[in-house]
Amino acid sequence: MKNLIIFIPSIESAGVEKNFFTLSNYFSHKIDNIYLITANTNHKFKLKKKIKIISPKSGFWNNKPRIIKCFICLFLILKTFRIRNSILFSFQSNLFAAIISKIYNFKLIIRLNTSPNKYIDNIYKKFFFRLIYNSADEVIVNSKKFKKILKEKLNIDSSFIYNPASKIHKFKKLNNKLIKHLKILNIGRLTDQKDQITMLKSMNLLKANKIPFKATIIGAGEKYNELKKYIVDMNLQKMVKLTGFKKEAFKYIRFANLFILSSKYEGLPNVLIEAQQIGVPIISTDCPTGPREILMNGKLGVLVPVGNYEKLYNEIKRYYLDSKVLINKSKLAKKYLKRFDKIDNCEKYYKLINKHLKS
Repeated sequence: MKNLIIFIPSIESAGVEKNFFTLSNYFSHKIDNIYLITANTNHKFKLKKKIKIISPKSGFWNNKPRIIKCFICLFLILKTFRIRNSILFSFQSNLFAAIISKIYNFKLIIRLNTSPNKYIDNIYKKFFFRLIYNSADEVIVNSKKFKKILKEKLNIDSSFIYNPASKIHKFKKLNNKLIKHLKILNIGRLTDQKDQITMLKSMNLLKANKIPFKATIIGAGEKYNELKKYIVDMNLQKMVKLTGFKKEAFKYIRFANLFILSSKYEGLPNVLIEAQQIGVPIISTDCPTGPREILMNGKLGVLVPVGNYEKLYNEIKRYYLDSKVLINKSKLAKKYLKRFDKIDNCEKYYKLINKHLKS
């Protein structure tokens, strides 16, 4: 029996890590020998004891850039790892995973979590990433659209498995009464990818048109000062709150009556699935990939063009004036949550990995 080595140099606080913990702990019930390679130490209490961890002894590297963590992981493996009859399952930093797999002659499974539109924008990058992905024995993506884009851009065949979403048993009871005060929520890292500035511009239009609202943005990141400045400059301090990072941020969704995702690109955003589980109406950008698939082409929520704050404002206003349509879409979403079932999708991952463990 081969060993499964999970490769994730940087354990942060995003959807990728949530999927990592869910899958790793599920595998621990099915696979005898599981190892984790990471440069972080802030993970031990979330992982089953059966998983053997190879990481630095101190937390010195926890907040260092990911590229440094990758070199640390490479060093740790070269220095201490002697098990060659293994499969390397990469959650991030696939170039380093590919290098390691060649050195040790490991089988390589790569899980992609962000649309190729983010990083494949010229012929050189196409060649580079095609080379990396072709070195893998298996490439896994988390949406049908993702699979299609990967085939079109790089001619890479991949296996598609939805993210395994844990069940949330606090579904809101929604009604079609007039919304008197909008309680808007956005959850995501404060980065260019998440594009909260577009959301804030739509909030400014809400203020200008005297639509009552309170908006909360949960997350931390390099765009904090830029977003804070815009809030002050537009005199939105009483309406918009930047809370910073919150552990288990999904718990705040139940206090909102509208969830907004403003991203430029995604993979399959867990936060939209969580909003559906709780029963909160959704307005999302139609970014590659994920939102259109989760919202079933607008059947389960509203999709707006990326970066179009005026269209976003118009859809928020439409919801404020007549909430019935979007609330009914939110209620309907509950019927389609089975697609993201935790056990079903974890089992699909396990069967795919087990095929290579046995070969």
